Amino acid sequence: MTKTQKITTLFTLLLMPLLAQAQNGVNSPYSRYGFGLLSDRSMGFNKAMAGVAQGFRNGQEINPANPASYSAVDSLTALFDLGMTLQNGNYSMGGMRQNIKNSSFDYAAYSFRATKGLGIAVALVPFSKIKYNFASESETLVGTNNLSSSYTYSGDGGLRQIMLGAGWQILKPLSIGLNVGYMWGEYEHNMTMAYSSTATYGIKRSYTADISTYTLEGGAQYTLKLGKQEMLTIGATASLGHKICNKAYRTTATMNASRVENSSSDTLANAFQLPHAFAVGATYYLGNKLRAGIDFELQRWSRVQFPIIENYDQQKATGDYTPTRDVLNDRIRIAAGAEYMPDFTGRSLFKRMRYKVGGYYSQSYANANVSNQGNNKKPYEFGLTAGVTIPITNRNLFYSSPKINVTFSWVHTHIPYNMNTSANVGTLTENYLRLSLGLTLSERWFYKWKVQ
Repeated sequence: MTKTQKITTLFTLLLMPLLAQAQNGVNSPYSRYGFGLLSDRSMGFNKAMAGVAQGFRNGQEINPANPASYSAVDSLTALFDLGMTLQNGNYSMGGMRQNIKNSSFDYAAYSFRATKGLGIAVALVPFSKIKYNFASESETLVGTNNLSSSYTYSGDGGLRQIMLGAGWQILKPLSIGLNVGYMWGEYEHNMTMAYSSTATYGIKRSYTADISTYTLEGGAQYTLKLGKQEMLTIGATASLGHKICNKAYRTTATMNASRVENSSSDTLANAFQLPHAFAVGATYYLGNKLRAGIDFELQRWSRVQFPIIENYDQQKATGDYTPTRDVLNDRIRIAAGAEYMPDFTGRSLFKRMRYKVGGYYSQSYANANVSNQGNNKKPYEFGLTAGVTIPITNRNLFYSSPKINVTFSWVHTHIPYNMNTSANVGTLTENYLRLSLGLTLSERWFYKWKVQ
């Protein structure tokens, strides 16, 4: 076994147990909206560039965010990519403070060239994540002397997606691609309302669903030659929104002294939808030394239906459970990132490392329903990223080295919400420090040796 193989095997063995034990990577009240916290599809090579991807095409990288990029893989190479993230989160909500550490599986992907101009890729990526557990402070009920109520909320679940994609270079500057995927997962949201008097019945309510559906996304990339070493690649993708033919369930139980007295359930058919989504971006290349790009993404969540509670009675904790449109916000994300490598053929490791920076701003699809209180505050998120790609060996140009991708990121979220019985608007803020690790393997499986 060569030194390269030993290092690669050791890194993989260290990474795989972490992937196997990884949680879903969140512990946030923010994940109680919609399908939870949405994940991006950034890989190890572009995480440190804030996930910019629409104009990225490189035969040594797998880029599921734009399937047209698959056509860049050469005829001799098989690519493997996998990664994970370690996270430290600080949460602030009113007078409460909390610090939570998580880990999460990020992605696994494989790509190869099927025939001239046609690249194939398979990728497993998370779509959304749900995990939270928090409680409200006790509040005295209006019209009573000493009877108070308190709420406890918890949730778990998330959606995953496996994609099979193909990218075809139909002309030298133009490539098109298609991702066909299968999405599946589940969610469970629980709410318990308890009273200070044991003689008063409390309520426990659960919202559950099993999700399974298809996904369809098309992409294109067009490369303009600007000079001897300069290029500009423009990329765009569109995802098909559609109804999800799955049921949503609501179970309600009344309790007295922790004993369930009676329960009832509601079932909604065809309760969910996925949105139409669009993304566009451009990336500038200066040989192998520099690339810089910017992306814009829009997801039309405001036009999908999602099961919610309408005509909610705060005192009785009751309401109509129904699929409704215009309960989520359109999600907008703007990202920019750059990468610099001092010397592509240099003998020094530091000259062949790729140094990366990026940043993004996003308006969340979560709707905290605070606009009816005299304002139109919406949740938002922004982040800064930096990192390096480290080649494991100093191979020549005919053999691409395995690479370790290291990304550090700081993320801030700001989520307004309605307080229980007051007309005030509270704010949940979250600050994350993340370390993402990825391994990219480039194996020349299809190289044919000639024996003299």
